[in-house]
Amino acid sequence: MSNMGVPIPSGDTSAGACGQKDIVLGPRALGRALLERQLLLSRSNMSVLNAIDHLVGLQAQAPTPPYIGLWTRLAGFHHDDLAQLIKDRQVVRIALMRSTIHLVTASDSLALRPILQSVLDRGLKSSFGKSLAEVDTEALAAAGRALVEEQPLTFSELGNLLREQWPDREPAALAGAVRTLVPLIQVPPRGLWGCSGQASHTSAEAWLGKPISSDSSPDEMILRYLAAFGPATVKDMQVWSGLTRLREVTERLRSRLRTFRDEQGSELFDLPDAPLPDPDTPAPPRFLSEFDNMLLSYADRTRIIAEAYRPLVFTINGIIRATILVDGFVRGIWRIERQRSSATLIIEPFEPLSQQEIHALSEEGSRLLNFAADDASTHDIQIK
Repeated sequence: MSNMGVPIPSGDTSAGACGQKDIVLGPRALGRALLERQLLLSRSNMSVLNAIDHLVGLQAQAPTPPYIGLWTRLAGFHHDDLAQLIKDRQVVRIALMRSTIHLVTASDSLALRPILQSVLDRGLKSSFGKSLAEVDTEALAAAGRALVEEQPLTFSELGNLLREQWPDREPAALAGAVRTLVPLIQVPPRGLWGCSGQASHTSAEAWLGKPISSDSSPDEMILRYLAAFGPATVKDMQVWSGLTRLREVTERLRSRLRTFRDEQGSELFDLPDAPLPDPDTPAPPRFLSEFDNMLLSYADRTRIIAEAYRPLVFTINGIIRATILVDGFVRGIWRIERQRSSATLIIEPFEPLSQQEIHALSEEGSRLLNFAADDASTHDIQIK
């Protein structure tokens, strides 16, 4: 493995395929691999479009997090760098992995949607299965598509219009069915920095002028996941994507992959030449946005966050708080409070930080304020 920085531990191996011995990777080794592949050990000069492609998109329930996510990963990133791509229809907001909204390249919206259709189908059945019993879903999808392609609609508008044809059904269930059955894009100004308001939708085909892919094989998507998140277990891949039965995929791909073990003995899959930095590689402080995919893409998240801290980040109402990384691990949360023309960055560590860590975090926090609150006349940082 040409750029592998992890030394082979003496006496710490487990049986692998064909009698080979798999290297055991601990949380620090896995964490440094994750940081490198997520462009967080040093800011990348990669273009915004290429970064979004490499990361297989960014989770984007809210408009702001993708901007923070790209700022913390890319050198010289500006708000308009992403906003213009959205306006130009080169990147879009669409429900994909885990049936959640992601910001992805236009080509990925067309390629990934059929692969993940079963994830959306399962979510629809769980949420509205009883409400949609005996509904002709093909007719519902056709009606919904016609409405959103005539003009972009919010889900409330779409549901109310569909209820004219299905008066005995809940508008939310009807709109939810169309969201599942028709690939819907959230159109601008949704997703533009500083813009607010409800999301309006049209079909991906109408917005992009191209058809959805007919290829539903997940193989290439899983290889791309490993490039951005690996090494990873089958369970990790399933948590990231929402898909099931991925063991069949990894067995099909095994000859193209390298394997390791984690400290619990679980098999980890990886690309042959993907970077594995030394576990002691310095990791600068970083500010992750809300819903950052790094926190959502593993069954075992200990490579990035200690189990004791998960309840402090993952709230009961489904919000994933914005976090700080210190030495490559989640060590606290942050938020920006605005009052008139001032902006204050509030940092709440989960454990005591050294003076050196506080200084480095404050310097990075000052850069964050210059980006996220550039319209404020005064900036302040409070570490609680």
